[in-house]
Amino acid sequence: MADPSSYRPAPGQIPDSPGVYRFRDEHRRVIYVGKAKSLRQRLASYFQDLAGLHPRTATMVTTAASVEWTVVSTEVEALQLEYSWIKEYDPRFNVKYRDDKSYPSLAVTMNEEYPRVQVMRGPKKKGVRYFGPYGHAWAIRETVDLMLRVFPVRTCSAGVFKRSAQIGRPCLLGYIGKCSAPCVGRVTPEEHRELAEDFCDFMAGRTGAYLSRLEQQMHEAAEEMEYEKAARLRDDIGALRRAMEKNAVVFTDATDADLIAVAEDELEAAVQIFHVRGGRVRGQRGWVTDKVEAVDTAGLVEHALQQLYGEESGEAVPKEVLVPALPEDAAALGEWLAGRRGSGVSLRIPQRGDKKALMETVHRNAQQSLALHKTKRASDLTTRSRALEEISEALGLDGAPLRIECFDISHLQGEDVVASMVVFEDGLARKSEYRRFQIKTFEGQDDVRSMHEVVSRRFRRYLQEKLKTGEWSPEDGEEGENLLAEDDGRPKRFAYPPQLVVVDGGQPQVAAAKRALDELGIDDVAVCGLAKRLEEVWLPGEDDPVVLPRTSEGLYLLQRVRDEAHRFAIRYQRNKRGKRLKAGPLDEVPGLGESRRQALVKHFGSVKKLRQATIDQICEVPGIGRKTAETVAAALARSVPAGPAVNTATGEIIEDETPPPRVGAPPGGSRGTSSERGTEQ
Repeated sequence: MADPSSYRPAPGQIPDSPGVYRFRDEHRRVIYVGKAKSLRQRLASYFQDLAGLHPRTATMVTTAASVEWTVVSTEVEALQLEYSWIKEYDPRFNVKYRDDKSYPSLAVTMNEEYPRVQVMRGPKKKGVRYFGPYGHAWAIRETVDLMLRVFPVRTCSAGVFKRSAQIGRPCLLGYIGKCSAPCVGRVTPEEHRELAEDFCDFMAGRTGAYLSRLEQQMHEAAEEMEYEKAARLRDDIGALRRAMEKNAVVFTDATDADLIAVAEDELEAAVQIFHVRGGRVRGQRGWVTDKVEAVDTAGLVEHALQQLYGEESGEAVPKEVLVPALPEDAAALGEWLAGRRGSGVSLRIPQRGDKKALMETVHRNAQQSLALHKTKRASDLTTRSRALEEISEALGLDGAPLRIECFDISHLQGEDVVASMVVFEDGLARKSEYRRFQIKTFEGQDDVRSMHEVVSRRFRRYLQEKLKTGEWSPEDGEEGENLLAEDDGRPKRFAYPPQLVVVDGGQPQVAAAKRALDELGIDDVAVCGLAKRLEEVWLPGEDDPVVLPRTSEGLYLLQRVRDEAHRFAIRYQRNKRGKRLKAGPLDEVPGLGESRRQALVKHFGSVKKLRQATIDQICEVPGIGRKTAETVAAALARSVPAGPAVNTATGEIIEDETPPPRVGAPPGGSRGTSSERGTEQ
């Protein structure tokens, strides 16, 4: 624990201007990012008597070992820089919202020649228009199903679209009138794009004019006694009205606004957002966060606005943002939002009327979300705590193993030997800390030797971190590997030591891992192994295993950790083997990319003919210079061509004059053996 006075800047050193500051720990990792109108006043508040600080702030300043700052010209620049640094460094003491689910959105791919309507999750893509998010994917599909009657936009995948174009026959939706069938030329690309734009306009809330136009067309058709057309238009109007009814009307003035509400206690906070477009609730989402820093409701709102609009632009940022409390620098936030939208944005607290009533509804949703989260977490936390306690008691540890690392070795008959390391913190998987290794010091199948190498490499990297901070120094004659990235504040790959190392295996693997730790002088990390056959737990130097009850929560946790390491190792090993099997002689040519490889094969027709070509002939291929041609010729000369194919029925040797599969495909189109195609687990 550091004394804040040991790194306090000298008086007068901190400028009295807007800026962003970073606290770093003893390992140079950024642990907190903040902004201030006056850096001098804000930073001075951190270096007062610890008794006067909020407990979380006191923990942060005693964990930190240094502070640095960057001066900017305006508060808006400070806001932008703070958001960028929080996203880049992921500081442990900053509020970080986490989505309680992955929300689906209705997306229209306007960046394609024939726009497609579909359900999308994840990060937004350029050129795609999004509507939502929705609580459930089925809600999107019901809305789309109603609207396709009026706006028959393409909804099929690229494969189905291409197949229909090849056979000249549309899919089922084209036959029942829910697709305009651009795949077979029923409409031109321009007409189909116009349909997609009408669809987007309707979803964006511009419904009144379109419905009025349809009603007018219906009356005109009836007057001209085109009753079938009038009936079809009547049904279209009914379908659109039913689609509109799925979104409740909350404002009669076609308001575009986002309403943000916060429910909180001393430890956690829940945020709920209602997206209102055209006076109707078009989407809803929610976040939950641990209050790891001293922050009030206004601060939570500020963080929510940064997360919500940090990657958005244009109409995705509404004209109005209604919040329960205005942040301290509300003017700067409003200017930042206006910059992202491209026009003015009103950031305010609703005081009366429909907007205040809807804000109360959003707040009730936030309260319910926080209560539900606490109920789930309490149950889960109790189970995980019991599992860690059982492991601690069974293995004789000094305390609960809050960080567990598990190692597993994977190979196929001694080839493509790899290893995995998975991390569980507080009984939960921390996938950002997962690591994978290639065995480098030897070839062949030797799980014990592989385990020793991997554990040695992992903890050698950890000692390098301690060496940088002066906590550890190597023995005389021992040289550390310079394997770490520069001190840029980002969390290092092997910075944190575990309390427990679990290996997938029995006595030999456990002994190898323990020997690796002993050789590095590490004596404060426990080691155990979990054998698959009888699910026995092995400890170093013990002749008999520790047998945990089959109903033990501790055993369940160890099994989850072991199975996750096994899954991660198998996935990496299969990917590595797949790349090796797909590799051809041209893949080994340094500096030769995919485009030029394809150009070579296309020009000569096959790798066999390319191998027979002269350097001058290779130079005739566009983009291939003489030096590259010489390198290609040398690589093909070194590679041994496969033997001729044989017809097994007649014994006849088949000359391969046909072009080979595309560059990078497995020779002969082989899909591998049944064992290679096994389900990943």
